[in-house]
Amino acid sequence: MARLFVVMGVAGCGKSSIGEALAEKLGGLYLDGDTYHPAQNVAKMSRGEPLTDDDRWPWLERFGREMHNRDGIVVGGCSALKRAYRECITKAAGERTCFVYLSGSRDLIRARMDARTGHFMPLSLLDSQFATLEPPGTDEDAVTVEIDAPVDAIVARAMAALKASGDERDFNDK
Repeated sequence: MARLFVVMGVAGCGKSSIGEALAEKLGGLYLDGDTYHPAQNVAKMSRGEPLTDDDRWPWLERFGREMHNRDGIVVGGCSALKRAYRECITKAAGERTCFVYLSGSRDLIRARMDARTGHFMPLSLLDSQFATLEPPGTDEDAVTVEIDAPVDAIVARAMAALKASGDERDFNDK
């Protein structure tokens, strides 16, 4: 049974909003993966430069360790765009980690990114995010949730998908 969950997807898909609400629903703690980026990664993205794998590995390892080091249920928000990134997080966490993939159309996500303020990730990097994205395969510990609804409905979809995934956890609504 998993106690670690990562809400994943491209920039602007709602990782923070959904992750915080899902953590509350599960009675857990939310960690925003963006806070674990080294300053040079944030600076690079702020300049509109996509991160390389070499930029990402230390960040993903740190994030996985941070999730593991917290007690109880932990829901993290992290792009985790490639299978290798998800494997890196799980390995660094040292325990089962279930991924919740927030799936949405490029147009929907572009509109959401265009409307938000105060985030370091510019709209210009959205195409590189989609180019990098490897949606979780059926052999991965992951569920997919469509994001074409309000936050409460998306969280309800995520809870239903987690229940249906066969996880043994008792998902009592908090």
